[in-house]
Amino acid sequence: MIVRALVGACWGAATMWASAAPFAYITNQGSHDVSVIDPAQDKVVATVPVGRSPAGVVASSRAARVFVSNPDSKTISVIDMRTQRVVDTLPAGSGPVGIDASPDGARVFVADWYRNRLLVLDATTKNAAAIEIEVGKAPAGVAVSADGATVFVAERDDDSVAAIDVASRSVRTRVKVGSHPFALLLDAPRQRLYALNVLSDDVSVIDLRSMAVSATVKVGKAPYGAALAAGGALLYVTNQHGNTVSVIDADRLTVTRTLPGFAYPEGIAAHGERVYVVNWMDDNVAVLDAASGRMLATIDTGTNSRGFGAFIGAPAAP
Repeated sequence: MIVRALVGACWGAATMWASAAPFAYITNQGSHDVSVIDPAQDKVVATVPVGRSPAGVVASSRAARVFVSNPDSKTISVIDMRTQRVVDTLPAGSGPVGIDASPDGARVFVADWYRNRLLVLDATTKNAAAIEIEVGKAPAGVAVSADGATVFVAERDDDSVAAIDVASRSVRTRVKVGSHPFALLLDAPRQRLYALNVLSDDVSVIDLRSMAVSATVKVGKAPYGAALAAGGALLYVTNQHGNTVSVIDADRLTVTRTLPGFAYPEGIAAHGERVYVVNWMDDNVAVLDAASGRMLATIDTGTNSRGFGAFIGAPAAP
């Protein structure tokens, strides 16, 4: 958990991004680049070459940077949101996958899949050495708490989620979830964390006050990504092997509909009244109406698009 020449950045870059409008950054594992989508136009406005086989992505509006994990290059590419160009490449262990940023944009947290480590990178210092924290087997998804004090890591092969205290750099507690958790999504207003379990085909709902699973929601086959939409009322979940998207009532924790017609859907994010679903097999992003789930458009991207993470953001005002 996103190599062609940069497209479109040369024409009026200062004009395009001066308004600090949001953009979606889609990692393309097969073409080794990132497609930059303008949601206002429903089209790709730039293509940014990054490292090998990009997967994970987090668009940190506060830092005005997009951080992309490149597992095969063992690096993190740093994209400037205002110019849509790579401005730094950071070493990142042996297989960086899941990635998230602190709320202030100062730190980036990366799951090192092969070495069972959480890497902590200083986003403000160029090429700073990473802090390493030992975690469970095959760490995948990463989510940072709203106050930045805790980082949650999906320990896929241990069927657990670790809660890491940032200050002490240690695991505070672990929660057993379903089979092979991969993605994590924080629901701060409800004090919840959602863990998507790819082998048990369900979502574990973790109550952050008790640090225990409070509910389990069955979804489609191999849930991969999740996003809260419609003002947080709906939880959208992509089901890779089912080629579907589950729509869950986030208050009742019940599936209200299952949307067909996707092609190995992976990453997903919401912005405004729309939901963006990344399709690995079709090399595109499907745009949905958040309230109804109705398909509004598709946007062609690069090859084998993933978008694993919070891929929509806009630079904060200077």
